[in-house]
Amino acid sequence: MKKFEQYKRTLNWLSAVINTSLLGLAFAVVWYLCYSQQIVLPFYRKGNWMVIGIYIVITVIFNKVYGSYKVGYLRKSEAFYSQLISVFVINVITYCQISVIGRDFMHFMPMIFLTVIDIIIVLVWTLVYAFVYAKLFPPRKMIIVYGSRNAESLVVKMSQRADKYIISESVKADEDIDVIKEKILGYGGVILYDVPDRVRNDILKFCFDRQLRVYMAPKISDIIVRGAQEINLFDSPLLLCRNDGLSIEVRAAKRIFDFGFAVFLLPFLIVPMVVVALAIKIEDGGPVIYRQERLTTHGKRFNVLKFRSMTVDAEKDGKAVLARDGDSRITKVGAFIRKCRLDELPQIFNIIKGDMSFVGPRPERPAIAAEYEKDMAEFSFRLTVKAGLTGYAQIMGKYDTTPYDKLRMDLMYIEKYSLLLDFKIILMTIKTMIFPGKTNESENIIASKNGKE
Repeated sequence: MKKFEQYKRTLNWLSAVINTSLLGLAFAVVWYLCYSQQIVLPFYRKGNWMVIGIYIVITVIFNKVYGSYKVGYLRKSEAFYSQLISVFVINVITYCQISVIGRDFMHFMPMIFLTVIDIIIVLVWTLVYAFVYAKLFPPRKMIIVYGSRNAESLVVKMSQRADKYIISESVKADEDIDVIKEKILGYGGVILYDVPDRVRNDILKFCFDRQLRVYMAPKISDIIVRGAQEINLFDSPLLLCRNDGLSIEVRAAKRIFDFGFAVFLLPFLIVPMVVVALAIKIEDGGPVIYRQERLTTHGKRFNVLKFRSMTVDAEKDGKAVLARDGDSRITKVGAFIRKCRLDELPQIFNIIKGDMSFVGPRPERPAIAAEYEKDMAEFSFRLTVKAGLTGYAQIMGKYDTTPYDKLRMDLMYIEKYSLLLDFKIILMTIKTMIFPGKTNESENIIASKNGKE
């Protein structure tokens, strides 16, 4: 693998170029044969090139957003699903563009034909490139060095990607440092999980000197440092860590975007919301909307709106209990709308009101947040920004992702915030709704061992 490691980026780039070129070529054929002469004022040569060029640019943008080029990084199925949704979105946008150019609704059958051809192209490309990648870059044999926190859950998760990682040995961080270093030299990489800072720094420098890969599970302090500002006032570099949340101008821009986008989306959401409401009402005759007190910025309380996905008496004893995979309280309709995130649609009104944002940490119930803070005092850090309809933890995690992992993802979002990141998360949420991931069975195993709900 080391022989080809230096060419990995080049190979990925070349693969992406081939994929994009084939999709662009397919569109060029459809454009010239079906549309170029049908528009009111046909283009000359450069005009046609411009239309094809725009298609290629849009293809690159959406494939980058959805991670469609990361075939060796993602599972084959995930890479194909990413390509699939990219192709659909790209061709819908392109059909609208062609209709604007043609000043009429153009025939859509050529675009349907193009979509079918594109699906065949991305399927073949995914399978072929995944095969080549697996041959050139076999799974990397790893050793994990762990500290006080139980590393079992991470080992189980990484073991599910046997195509990329083979964790062959584990060693506790309190062993002799020279023994740990000697063991590390026998592997292609090391995973550091909750290792004491002194030991971690020693191993990092040791591996850096020998060009060995290091995978680290970040601590909360690491995430805070990642968002630090560089200070260059002196000849000694400084890092400035704040906890101010978003600046006033960023909050204003975010609010304007939230309100405008929510008002724009509302007419398109009316029909699916009516369908979901009818399905809930028909199933058991109970109320359609469920109101629940949640926390948003700086601990402010508000009533979040959701489509009811559980039985009416799900919490008849008044105690807050988190839903679990296979929870008997979840109705049949509820199971579907939770899987596709449709139960969250009424929160469009929370966004218009200003209680929530489109993107941000998911709002938590006061009682459950208080329980989390007993074990994770940093849990309140996520309240420096407004609660969101979706977030980084929602597109990357599952319903059963541990609270600590969700907290780390929420803090990574806050520390690296940008409007562009919001836009990317919104697009990724669409993918999650269309291709919902499965809950993490490994997490259920670990949770049952630890007595978690």
